Amino acid sequence: MATEIELKLALPEAAQRRFLRHPLLKQASDKRSLRIVSIYYDTPDLALNRNGIALRLRRQNGAWLQTVKCAGAQGGGLVARPEWETPYAGHFDFAAVDDPAVRKRLERPKLLAALIPVFETNFRRINWVMGGVHLMLDRGWIASAGRHEAISELELELAGGNLTELFSLAETLAERQALTPALRSKAERGYRLFRGLPATPAKAGDPPLDGNALASATPQEASRVIAFSCIAQMQGNHAGAIIGEDPEYLHQMRVAVRRLRASLRVFAPVLSPRMATEALPAMHTLMQALGRARDLDVLLDEIVGPVVTALPDEPRLAMLAGIIADRRHHARQEAARALQAPAYGRLLLKLTALLHEDNTSPDSEVPATTGEFAYQRLQPQSRKMRKLARAANADDPVSLHTLRIAIKRLRYALEFFAPLAEHKRRRLAVEQLAEMQTILGQLNDLANAGRLLGEYAGSDPQLREAVTLIAGWHGPRHGKLLAQVPALLARLWRLSKLA
Repeated sequence: MATEIELKLALPEAAQRRFLRHPLLKQASDKRSLRIVSIYYDTPDLALNRNGIALRLRRQNGAWLQTVKCAGAQGGGLVARPEWETPYAGHFDFAAVDDPAVRKRLERPKLLAALIPVFETNFRRINWVMGGVHLMLDRGWIASAGRHEAISELELELAGGNLTELFSLAETLAERQALTPALRSKAERGYRLFRGLPATPAKAGDPPLDGNALASATPQEASRVIAFSCIAQMQGNHAGAIIGEDPEYLHQMRVAVRRLRASLRVFAPVLSPRMATEALPAMHTLMQALGRARDLDVLLDEIVGPVVTALPDEPRLAMLAGIIADRRHHARQEAARALQAPAYGRLLLKLTALLHEDNTSPDSEVPATTGEFAYQRLQPQSRKMRKLARAANADDPVSLHTLRIAIKRLRYALEFFAPLAEHKRRRLAVEQLAEMQTILGQLNDLANAGRLLGEYAGSDPQLREAVTLIAGWHGPRHGKLLAQVPALLARLWRLSKLA
């Protein structure tokens, strides 16, 4: 059995020619090009895929090879997984698979009889040998069930080198190319084509580690898994956010970045100190671009839109809505440019590299178990949130905004550690914090809307009248939200021990 360690990076099709002119490629000690055709097999109900097994036949250099791969550790595009590759002699032979459980599953007569080709990949690969790393450019297509998808990606595979060398090469290539981690393998993409799954916004799912796994993981191991789950959510929304037709992609992208920042804040004691200087500033810049577009989505769809619908014959509202729509279009273009820029890819590569750095120390005061670490990190956040709740006032928007941020950070931290909870108290606290965050978020949206509307109306009397109409229409809703604040603050004061 071999362990394959590789970093997959998506390369825009339009950037392929520029990549091939990269001066670094001239330093390769060897260069080869070949056509690779692979056929992936599974049962009609995808029994192998459900069990984390991929079976393929690959034709290269005129010969067919049989390969079995299993799901392995993955983070930020870096993959390490077991693999068995043998010549194919006209029938499947799993004698080389030395994992008894995997071999037993593959050799079941019922499964063997049901195997069918489910998708095919066909691409040309250029392979450069760069020291201890093989750099591969794959260009071609995936086909299944009458559907096609383009392949345009780089693979950096360790071949005697180390992770530092691999990431150094990747970051050098990303200085002038828009390269982002490709979190879905060709096989995963092929299975999605076979199923005919439509693209949908990626939301934060269940915690990436269950209670037992989280309890047995060190804080640094937990930090990696949690951070990479946030990066996966970012990349799951990346393409949709660039297209810009569905604002939910952009919203979920922002949620993912906020969750990632929260995870880096919680796990700061076990992360590289370079994270604060080399990654967090770039994340802040990205959030600014995404935030401008999202603010205008909320302003137009949730603040101005309902009033325009209620008063369709009011020309002043239509005029203001048109101005906002134009501003939103430009903000979405700016966000798309930020997501397609080389800086975005460099940020994710830097995050991946730093998360894989070993920052442990024998003299560290960090608890050895994630449970103790969670207690150590959650209690100060809980105290800070309750202190801000006591100081907040319904008549002071700034205090409510500050409290909302503290609630959001504490909620995300509690969600990361939720599987460790042995009782319902923490889960109930997460639900309560989410509800309070929603109320304060709606108040913040209305306050932010007032500022933006005043800015866009300027001194134009008709536009200022439109702003007055919008404010009056939302007045009752604003009053109801404010009326909930005293009870909300009282509930926050009662939230005590959470870890």
